[in-house]
Amino acid sequence: MLGLIAITTANLVDGAVVGNYLGHNALAAITLLIPYFTLVFATALMLAIGGTVRAGKYIGEGNMAAASAIFSKSIVATLVISSIAAIITTLVKDLLFSVLGASAEVITYMDGYFSIITWVLILQLVTMVLYYFVRADDHPILATTALVTGALINIALDILFIGGLGMGIEGAAYATAIAQSIQIVILSRYFFSPRRTLKLSVKQTHWRELQTSAYNGISEFINELSGGLIILLLNWLLISRLGVDGVAAFTVVNYLIFLSLMMAYGFADALHLLVSQNLGAKKFERIQQFTLTALVSVLIMGALLALALVFANQWVTHIFLDAEQAAIHALAESLITYIWPLFLINSANIILSCYLTAVHQPLPSAIIALSRSLFLPSILLINFYWLMSGWQFLSALPLAEWLTGVLALILCWHYRPSQLSRV
Repeated sequence: MLGLIAITTANLVDGAVVGNYLGHNALAAITLLIPYFTLVFATALMLAIGGTVRAGKYIGEGNMAAASAIFSKSIVATLVISSIAAIITTLVKDLLFSVLGASAEVITYMDGYFSIITWVLILQLVTMVLYYFVRADDHPILATTALVTGALINIALDILFIGGLGMGIEGAAYATAIAQSIQIVILSRYFFSPRRTLKLSVKQTHWRELQTSAYNGISEFINELSGGLIILLLNWLLISRLGVDGVAAFTVVNYLIFLSLMMAYGFADALHLLVSQNLGAKKFERIQQFTLTALVSVLIMGALLALALVFANQWVTHIFLDAEQAAIHALAESLITYIWPLFLINSANIILSCYLTAVHQPLPSAIIALSRSLFLPSILLINFYWLMSGWQFLSALPLAEWLTGVLALILCWHYRPSQLSRV
């Protein structure tokens, strides 16, 4: 959890530095690129989560050779897929920017940032997958050290490159590149550990197992990809009704949503390993205890974040926007008043979906993921957009999360720990 909070902090600082030094158009440019980023991250996350859940079950059964095989396949597949994505998007980036809703105010910022970060993503995605497996093989301190160190370096370089050296939005991309390079060097110490059980080998057979493994991580893929599609839809709707200023104002809200989800994933990532290994060992009571602990924890954190947004929303917006952007400040504060109920339930939905993935129930987990991040938000957003004026249509987002919460509770009760041996 500390590692993912460090990543979140780096992203928040990145947004604050860009917004305060380069202005709201630069902040909007990064937000417009989010749908593409979520697509490639969703693919890597599917391989990482699906792979570690499968490897965790193998480890619980004592089958280390099979665990090493899925580890190797996941790393190689991520490298190949991310490299292909970088080449294709570089060739068609103008078309990509058009689809993402780029306008004249932001196109220069988008081009400067994307031309660098699209290649950095290859390293970043491989590092992310490696992190998941390093932690799954009982090296959590090394994994967390790598994440925290990379995040702190990213923060320092963001401030130096953008605020100190005036390198513009390209400075943010270079900061990420350097931080990721250092992070993977630290993670590589895993391969010299005498305690490691996973072995990396490019030469593999039975690659079809990767498909089965990826399917078990399908809910995480859907969560990420659907989130990107909803951001794309939101960007289109906000530009249509409020212009680029609307996107910039929502960027503040989006960073807060990202913060809440990263805190949830901090618990969810640990829960994946604990539940999957106890499932392999058939310790169902411990599965229930770990799941309830994670669920209660994220509910408390969500309540605290919601309270902070209700009573300190002006302070929050000033983190990301300089004082001269009064109109965007006011708009961002208004958006927060409609969005804050989302934070009471969205993290709990992540935990419940994670639980179902970890007990090898990918279909109900995918149903939750689709409900919270695609079907309900898109249907409600489009309908509310036509029924409401201004930006009030954004109230569709918290409503979608609450409706999903009801569905998630029903599905998790059906697949509760006491019933797992019968399912």
